Amino acid sequence: MDNPTFAKIRDLLSKNDKIAIAVGQNPTLDTMAAALSLALSLEKMGKQVVIASPTSPLVEVSTLVGIDRVKTDLNGSTGDLIVSFPYKEGEIEKVSYTLEDGYLNIVVKAGEVGLTFSEQEIRYKRGISPAKILFVIGTPRLSDLGKLFDTESLKDTTVVNIDNNTQNQGFGDVVLVSPNFSSVSEQIATLLSSLPLEFGIDEAQNLLSGISSATNNFGNPKTSTVAFEMAALLMKKGAVRQVLPKGDFGGTYDPFFGPRPSAQPNKQTQQKLPASSIEEIEQEKKKEAPPDWLAPKIYKGSTIV
Repeated sequence: MDNPTFAKIRDLLSKNDKIAIAVGQNPTLDTMAAALSLALSLEKMGKQVVIASPTSPLVEVSTLVGIDRVKTDLNGSTGDLIVSFPYKEGEIEKVSYTLEDGYLNIVVKAGEVGLTFSEQEIRYKRGISPAKILFVIGTPRLSDLGKLFDTESLKDTTVVNIDNNTQNQGFGDVVLVSPNFSSVSEQIATLLSSLPLEFGIDEAQNLLSGISSATNNFGNPKTSTVAFEMAALLMKKGAVRQVLPKGDFGGTYDPFFGPRPSAQPNKQTQQKLPASSIEEIEQEKKKEAPPDWLAPKIYKGSTIV
């Protein structure tokens, strides 16, 4: 049976092309991985997507695919470009355009009076074109979005709230909030696979990294069954589960199977002595040994049979 909430999101996506995705301040790797994967997948559908956070991304999320797309406002590049000219009656006869070598030329034809303004007086600004759908990912409160959320400018925008935090206030027009999920990334993975939306190795790798981070490499006892199901799906898509170095035993730590010793000695812990040092050690050994150390010896017993 089709999930009614998923069906509503599918319907919204089929009718709207301008989409915004927002996360709160200093998002975790899980939250950012989920948001970026959703953005990448929606762009593959041909949607105009802008993703924003009120703060610049932290170092811990810098390896995620698409992190360079994150902005600090929701205007993005989807708004109209407005070119403004100073205007006096009689100066401008008409405005037209031409196409030349891949450029759009806006032609302002002078009137009888002529153009009196200079190039420096021309203004350029990006018009605000509000998104029709706003996905808020892993953010318990709208206030966490800071200046990203403007009630007035987004009054005609449908807000979709996706989170697994028990403190989430349940805001939005479409609410996908459940503490039964151990990560937001597994929620997005479930959404993408259920709608279904196209996603490949980049989205899969982000999501697997997000799930691994949120569940302490699947070691948290509260890790949901969905996390394991989605991990299997993501690995089929090409995502690679990271094996982390851990401990001093010269091996690696597999989050599923625990310590895994290295097949060869740890090269970093091996100390190779120079030839001169080895010769000195041998000489010291010879000095310490008695003169007849290597000579044949005859031992006589005292036991009488």
